[in-house]
Amino acid sequence: MENFKIEEFNCRCCGANKMNPDFLNKLQEARSMAGTKFIISSGYRCEKHNAEIGSTSNNHTTGVAADIVCSRGSQRYEIMGALIKAGFKRFGLGEQYIHVDSNDRPNCIWIY
Repeated sequence: MENFKIEEFNCRCCGANKMNPDFLNKLQEARSMAGTKFIISSGYRCEKHNAEIGSTSNNHTTGVAADIVCSRGSQRYEIMGALIKAGFKRFGLGEQYIHVDSNDRPNCIWIY
């Protein structure tokens, strides 16, 4: 990947990494279109870590999700625009990050 190191997506708990290659390629496509860096705060999560942080979703545990650090509105706009252009359709917006995933659930944007 041009703009990422695979280690950025390792589980913060145990270091495991079972990221889906298609998801990563799509994320790289979005990053190539964006005018800003994508700093990954969470990629793959083992089931233990996912449970410890209180997540009820399996997106991170199946390697089809990432959280991208984002704190400014203009940066959020750049990242979201590139993710949408790359074909992503599911987003969670937090104060300091954007969650993006690619699964077969309905298209959605939610706020944490």
